[in-house]
Amino acid sequence: MTEIKTIDETAIRPPRPLWVRFLFFLGPMMGGNILQAMSGTVNSVYLGQMIGVDALAAVSAFFPILFFFISFVIGLGAGSSVLIGQAYGAKEPERVKAVAGTTLTVTLIGGIVVAVLGSIFVREILTAVGTPAAILEEAIAYARIMLIAMPLFFGLLLMTSMMRGVGDTLTALYTFLIANVIGLLVTPALIRGWLGLPRLGASSAAWGSLVSLLVALTWLFFYLRARKHPLAPDAELFRHLRIDPKLLFRILQIGVPTGLQVVLLSIAEVAVLSFVNAFGPDATAAYGTVNQIVSYVQFPAISIAITVSILGAQAIGAGRTSQLSRITLTGIAYNLVVTGGLVLLAYLFSRTMIGFFITSAPVLELAERLLHITLWSYVVFGMAGTISGIMRASGTVLWPTAISIFCVLAVEVPVAWFLAGRIGIDGIWIAYPVAFVAMLVLQSAYYWFVWRKKRITRLI
Repeated sequence: MTEIKTIDETAIRPPRPLWVRFLFFLGPMMGGNILQAMSGTVNSVYLGQMIGVDALAAVSAFFPILFFFISFVIGLGAGSSVLIGQAYGAKEPERVKAVAGTTLTVTLIGGIVVAVLGSIFVREILTAVGTPAAILEEAIAYARIMLIAMPLFFGLLLMTSMMRGVGDTLTALYTFLIANVIGLLVTPALIRGWLGLPRLGASSAAWGSLVSLLVALTWLFFYLRARKHPLAPDAELFRHLRIDPKLLFRILQIGVPTGLQVVLLSIAEVAVLSFVNAFGPDATAAYGTVNQIVSYVQFPAISIAITVSILGAQAIGAGRTSQLSRITLTGIAYNLVVTGGLVLLAYLFSRTMIGFFITSAPVLELAERLLHITLWSYVVFGMAGTISGIMRASGTVLWPTAISIFCVLAVEVPVAWFLAGRIGIDGIWIAYPVAFVAMLVLQSAYYWFVWRKKRITRLI
């Protein structure tokens, strides 16, 4: 590890105030994440309104499993974006391409493995999580197509994650916009059989996702080359499409704990889903609807944490470690304003939003009640993520990750199980605020009493 020498802050000043740079980075990333969430939302609206609750429940049943399969890409993306951010801050373009090449190679291999094994065992997986028999076959048909698309999905997630490391969030915004427009057109065409296309039921959403991924990745390939982007798929990047053991070790130092956290979070969600499935298809449909709405609050909170991590990594790479505290405070302020504002809007218009997905009155009432129980706690979730994000920028991930895992596995899941047996389905949603509050308290304690006393060093 290379020790950072703090430079004179008066000699090199940022071109814009920190809060402005934060906004210019965060704004497009939030837009991209919202568009990414909208892809699933639009599909859910189409299925719920054009087919019915069972089709929506079939897609909802696969959601935690899909999240499980992409977990390691999120980890690799987190590790690579921190290293790319440090290399970019240090003005080392060759190192940027080297990190990208190693990460892409590992991700594509992983995507192929997931596509093959997932497609083979999809029935067993969906059965194991207690998918209701009434929707099992439709869920399997949907899941198989989504699993085949995993290498493309992995590649898109990773590229947009790595581009954040070089300060580019606009390209991801454009890419997700293109993907959404394609999905918006293809999915209803396959549901209704427009233009002579086959009517594919719930699988229409999966086929729409596959087509949109192909179009978006093709556009991204040519766009990055035309712009001579730092991560353009050119001869230099292709030369680095191999596994560099030293770089991979550094990526995995950050990526494995982060990916493990997401994997365990996914396992916890699968466990929670099994609790929900025990209450029947209506509960499963309500679960999927609440997840869709919560994602519009959760993704901005996650975006703020990522912004803190990337700006922190660039500051470390450039030797401006004294900015880390200011970056953290700026992230907390944005979380209170942005995430808090979205939470308020979601409370005010909850019934209207749920009505986009569900036409059944009993399911709508259930989903609204569950949403109201948990929604406020995502402000707390965002605060904990911001504190964890600044620590990740320096490569400190083990203890922050352990804290998050503890709060999910030792707090959320047991509380959900216990309360579900005592007060019914409402108890499952009470577990989320309990876990998020515990996470914020423990992350804050580690930040103040341990991390702030460490010497910050570059990883590469």
